[in-house]
Amino acid sequence: MSFISKLFKKKEETEAIAKGSVEEFVTLVRVYYQAVMAVQLGITNLNILNDMALFKRMLKIPTQNNKLGVAEKSRSRKILMQEYGLNERFFKEIDASVKKNCKNANDIKSYFIMYQGFNTDLFSLLDNLMQWKFRFSILFKKMLYAQTQKTVHEIVTRSEWKDINVQKVAWRIRKYKETLGYSEEWITDFVYNVVLMAREDAKNQHKNKKKSE
Repeated sequence: MSFISKLFKKKEETEAIAKGSVEEFVTLVRVYYQAVMAVQLGITNLNILNDMALFKRMLKIPTQNNKLGVAEKSRSRKILMQEYGLNERFFKEIDASVKKNCKNANDIKSYFIMYQGFNTDLFSLLDNLMQWKFRFSILFKKMLYAQTQKTVHEIVTRSEWKDINVQKVAWRIRKYKETLGYSEEWITDFVYNVVLMAREDAKNQHKNKKKSE
């Protein structure tokens, strides 16, 4: 199993998440999703939004104006913008996606199943096409972003592939993209940050291994 296929497994609530790690980035994005859902759907039961509930408790975020999700949405967005360089467009697309696909609280589970499927297919195909594990040590950030942008564009626009299995996955990704309502720019920004953090995780693991020897 490749490292990318492991990125979106849910962490146990008691497990520490390293700052600036893949897990932190992915969790913060999920917190933002759940905060948007809480605000848009008027959710009052914090227990159905596990990531946001943990985020709220850890940072001791008070509920703003008796409306769940408002303060959590603002706080998670601020962290993602400051620490990961994401812009307002990234968050507006999430807001629009949730509004389009979640009409009530019962839609939350199906939305995240679809979101999980999108991520699994996307990173599995990227791992196949770009062979990240062999390129981490030689790619600079600008080059990494450009290569990510190029590959994402190919996935969502190319109609035929030599490998039929690759073609099927690419077509599924395009369907997810259409349903979720995300632009190529959004997908590129998301993928770039995940891969960049994975590279940093690999470096840190290597350093820690050296220290322990």
